[in-house]
Amino acid sequence: MTDPATLDRISRTIRHRLIEISHRAQTAHLAGALSCVDLLVALYWTRLRADPANPADPARDRFIFSKGHAVSALYTVLAMRGYFPEASLADYNCEGAGLPEQPAPHGVPGVEWATGSLGHGLGVGLGIALAAQIQGAQYRTYVLMSDGECQEGSVWEAAMLAPRLGLGSLTVMIDFNKWQATGRSTQIMQMEPLAEKWRAFGWNACEVDGHDLPAIVSALHQENPPDKPLAIVAHTVKGRGVSFIEDDNNWHYRSPSAEEVVKAKEELFPNA
Repeated sequence: MTDPATLDRISRTIRHRLIEISHRAQTAHLAGALSCVDLLVALYWTRLRADPANPADPARDRFIFSKGHAVSALYTVLAMRGYFPEASLADYNCEGAGLPEQPAPHGVPGVEWATGSLGHGLGVGLGIALAAQIQGAQYRTYVLMSDGECQEGSVWEAAMLAPRLGLGSLTVMIDFNKWQATGRSTQIMQMEPLAEKWRAFGWNACEVDGHDLPAIVSALHQENPPDKPLAIVAHTVKGRGVSFIEDDNNWHYRSPSAEEVVKAKEELFPNA
């Protein structure tokens, strides 16, 4: 398994590339992409059973990136894992390229589903996990969601059904960064106690620091009852890794200037 120091370097590199990508493409949703980087790194470098050289392998684990507005984070992870050349990241949000600002299947390898209309990823993941159960397949299904999308009724319909079906191969990770488009998610809706809500619906649920890579890895690898889906509530910081972006919801909308790209790199790699 990849050691924590290496995982940390990978996370810092991804964050730097995300900032460069946002500047080059002049796209929004940078802060929400930065908040979920560590969750993706822990999943793709230590847990997800998938071969970048054979992305359509029927035996692969499935991953649904439900918070599609932050897809630049997924693209960067996929490129660094070898699903497609890293140079292709320069085509992000370019017309005719395979990396649109909202994810779509058949754009680049490794993207399983079109997402971004929030609240549907868990239902899709449930369906995939149910298919595995019916077919006797051994793959696992993972879903990454935002906290804001936990306000959608469709999420809780899926949350009620998954334990009823005994889908122990289904894991959801919630990027609980406490923000959504127009304000604090915890003030717009009664979010807390979020982990207790999942437990009440019949899930095995835990809470982690969403930037503590060893803790995330442990949560993903924990021994889980075979008939209970797993919910990992990850407490994160929107814009994590760069002081002038962290916990500032203006970065839900804006992209960095050239000077801010340089400043962010200095923070991410202080000893470079």
